[in-house]
Amino acid sequence: MRVNAEKVVELRKQRFWSQDELALAPGLNIRTVQRIEREASASLQSKKALAAALDVDIQELDYQEQPRMKRYEYKTLEIEHKEGFLTGIKKAELPDLEGIFNREGQEGWRVVQLLTLELASAMWSMKTGKMVALLEREII
Repeated sequence: MRVNAEKVVELRKQRFWSQDELALAPGLNIRTVQRIEREASASLQSKKALAAALDVDIQELDYQEQPRMKRYEYKTLEIEHKEGFLTGIKKAELPDLEGIFNREGQEGWRVVQLLTLELASAMWSMKTGKMVALLEREII
């Protein structure tokens, strides 16, 4: 079973014990202590013996998996729409956003942001007829 080897070493050093001294306290073999600290693996009996010798609850010696940082990839998707999409909304003129995003979602993509170039270009009085969707998915 997995053991938090760093915790074992930390507790041993707090007591100023060598590996040999830690092995003697619960009646373990020195090689067992070395293996536990090196490979983070121990039998249930060895784990119980260590916990008793170090005067800690057995759960304190449980292996704690370190959370890994998530990584993402991104892509943009241009979506055509009729001019004036935001000003004169008619159901027939709307792009099928639900269908588009559901298809992308099947491949693991999720929408982060939806931008209309019409809004961005309004100050320059340009009508582009496009939206841009920013999509992301986790890299596993």
